[in-house]
Amino acid sequence: MDYTPEEYSKYYITQALFKLMQEYEYEKISVTDIVKKAGVGRVTFYRHFKNKEDVILFYFEHNRKSFQLEQHFFARTREDYVLVVTSVFRLFRENAPTLKLLRRARLEYIYLDYLNKHFAQKFKEDHPESDGYAPYLYAGMLFNVSMAWLDNDCRESPEQLALAMVNAIYPA
Repeated sequence: MDYTPEEYSKYYITQALFKLMQEYEYEKISVTDIVKKAGVGRVTFYRHFKNKEDVILFYFEHNRKSFQLEQHFFARTREDYVLVVTSVFRLFRENAPTLKLLRRARLEYIYLDYLNKHFAQKFKEDHPESDGYAPYLYAGMLFNVSMAWLDNDCRESPEQLALAMVNAIYPA
């Protein structure tokens, strides 16, 4: 995948924020700190982001888009859902160090807000007949299970968690 200069700038800014979060409290990290670490100017930061939270949202959106590119089918059966949810948990585990930084900074609400917004949009597009609460049920389940798993150092396999989640929704 080829990146544009703008995408590289966003990537560098995102990486800089997370590297700084390894050393400093989130609240104490300034935009100036981020741009110095990223090797870009303040204008570049503000061209792409309004604030530090926007950088985190970009991180989630980038990962979601990459995940969707890797999905080669539309889930139709219970087994398909297990495969998709397993893939979600694998991606989550790959990103566990970054997500732990967000958890340590008490920023997990950004993840929950992102999930709620994305699930609501996806349900509106793919399942317009569903009630308005279904996307929040799925987003809340994914959020709570993934946060508990993160707190448990992702000890269980992604397959185990996926099966547990799908069984809660679609009993065997």
